[in-house]
Formats: sequence, C-alpha cells, structure tokens
Amino acid sequence: MRQPLRFPWLDLDVDDVSAPVIAVRVDVIGTKGEVPDHRHRKGQLVFAVGGAVTCRVPTGLWMVPPHCAVWIPGGLQHSNLATENARLFFVYIEPDRVDLPDRCCTLSISPLLRELIVELSDQIADDEARVDLLASVLLRELPRMPVQRLHLPLSPEPRLKKIAAALAKNPSDRKTLGEWADRVALSESSLARLIVRETGLSFGRWRQQLHLIVALRELTSGASVQQVSAALGYDSVAAFITMFKKALGKPPGKYLSGISSEYKN
Repeated sequence: MRQPLRFPWLDLDVDDVSAPVIAVRVDVIGTKGEVPDHRHRKGQLVFAVGGAVTCRVPTGLWMVPPHCAVWIPGGLQHSNLATENARLFFVYIEPDRVDLPDRCCTLSISPLLRELIVELSDQIADDEARVDLLASVLLRELPRMPVQRLHLPLSPEPRLKKIAAALAKNPSDRKTLGEWADRVALSESSLARLIVRETGLSFGRWRQQLHLIVALRELTSGASVQQVSAALGYDSVAAFITMFKKALGKPPGKYLSGISSEYKN
C-alpha cells in the first residue's frame, strides 16, 4: 500500500520561488510513499538519508539508496516511490545555476553535502545571508560528486515495455531470452538486437541491473540478504552475493555498512 508523500508546506509551488536553492525534508512514516508523475521548471535532487527512493522518468528507472541522490533536470516528467520509513530531502535548483548533466544520474553525496542539504532544509526564509552562503557552497560541491551505476534504461518500444512491466512486477521471473522472444512474437536474435539498440545493454545485463535496483531497495528497507536472494529467484544466496559484488565492488553487507560508516566518521 502506498500513500502520497507529505510535504512540510502546503500550496507552495517551488517554481514560483526565485531562490537558487530550496531544500525540503520529507519523512515517510509507516507504509511506502509516492509522488506520482509530475514536472517542474527547477531541477531536482532527490536525496535519501534513510530508506531508499526509486525515481522513474520516461527513459529509465533510477535508484537512490541511502546517502546517494538522483539528479532530475528541470522540465522532465518523473515520479518518486519511497520505501517505508524513508528519510528524504528534495532539493530544487534554479536552471543554469549548477553544472550538472542535462539527463538523470545517480550521485554519491559526500558528508559535507549531506550536512549542507540538512542545514538548508532547516533554515528560515528571513536568514537570507546564511541561506545564500549554504546554497553557494552546495552549488560548487554538487558537480564534484561521483556518478553511481544505479540506472535501469527503459524504452517506449511496446514489446520492451511489456517485458519491463512483467519483470518489474515479478523480478524473480527467469524466462530465457528465447522464451521472451516467443512471448512478444520475435525471433531470439531480433529481440536481442532490439534490447541492445533501445537500452545499450544485453538482455542479461539489463535484467541484472533491475535486480540490483530491487535488491538495494529491499535491503535498505530492512530485508535480509536471504530474503532478497529468494525474491529475485537466485538458486543460492552465494550466487546473489557474487552478482552483487561483481556489479558494485562489494558484497551487500559491506556495501551498505561502508556507506553507513562513512557518514559516522
């Protein structure tokens, strides 16, 4: 069950505010929270301190695990789905005020940037000098953040949309490429070429990327490695851990604890 995300202010259109940076804290209490499809003139940084967020745009699915953020350029339609008990910050930035890509990307967020975002969200409007100082440092630091590989390319091509929807609904589905080809009335080789052309990834790599996004979402929500491995249809926990380590450089436990320890230092 999902509930709309509750913002700390009502009837405020961020596009009507001329400030270069606006930071807003949003806590998700209990069940999952969602902001349905929308768009705004300002660019948006979606930052998770606790829990995780999945951002969907027409061309892809972006994962925001704890202490990372996804950058959404201004004017791009998107939706946000947060895990239970997530602690989020939405940072709205005026166009052309920060040197970030004109496409979505997932960024690591340094402890300094984290504190800047938290502090900006706590500032009152009449303390303009402090807000301006914090915003200027944030705008300088953001372009220096490394990009993470937590993106699932999506395609509007009807047959690929059908496959993506089915796998998103049931990520443990282990149909082979040939079986999917039969389902969408293509030859196996034709479907393989179509997937590469539309996503830039092979079918196996594309499905693995979906598994990484689902795994991080569930692990940061408190699920165990064993539960996630089973939910994704792996034959063993060891096989799941091997996939995770090859993709992200560390096994799940060390990956998540490494992020947590970085922010405690």
